[in-house]
Amino acid sequence: MSAEPELNAILDAPHQSPFVEIYFMDWSVKLFFSSVAIALTFIAFVPYIRSILAGVTKPHVFSWMIWGTTTFIVFFAQLEAKGGLGAWPMGISGGVTIFIAILAIVKHADLSITTIDWLFFLAALASLPFWYFTSDPLWAVIVLTVVDLLGFGPTMRKAYYFPHNENVVFFALFIARNIFALLALETYSAATMLFPLSVSIGCLLLLVMIAFRRRVVCAR
Repeated sequence: MSAEPELNAILDAPHQSPFVEIYFMDWSVKLFFSSVAIALTFIAFVPYIRSILAGVTKPHVFSWMIWGTTTFIVFFAQLEAKGGLGAWPMGISGGVTIFIAILAIVKHADLSITTIDWLFFLAALASLPFWYFTSDPLWAVIVLTVVDLLGFGPTMRKAYYFPHNENVVFFALFIARNIFALLALETYSAATMLFPLSVSIGCLLLLVMIAFRRRVVCAR
């Protein structure tokens, strides 16, 4: 027996209309937040990419490879955890992040790779078996969040010695993007919230460190 007549009856029933309106209103708000998050992703990345092309910004290649890998896997984990519209900014961000890593290689940016960099990258890939064997995306998100935060290490190290080589506006927009992505989530749980919230905190700490180091360098 088809469920379509029952669904139409619910949608057409006068006493149900307020609930239907609330549902679609909530979905529209989530769509708006997701759209803003996606727009902020491009607003943040386009100037950053231009800055790389101009040779002003020299991103650490492996940091961006780590971030791209983790963001992509988290995107699929959020979809599995029913993050819905709030997951799509992560998917788009993951694609652009990988593109920046490739662009950094082409432009011969910071190509230094240490043993610890490889460990971060391999740890990101190791999250997939965690997800597979536990059948729970949360464990993959936990591993990826830790890896992504550790992935700040090379950039933190570079920003400490060369604080003027990083674009602070980009990271500020990244924080705003993550806030709207959180607001766009259709299901709130540790699996959907942990990664964007933690990365936002990581970006904030990076900005504080860059601001401090720029003052120190300029005072010399």
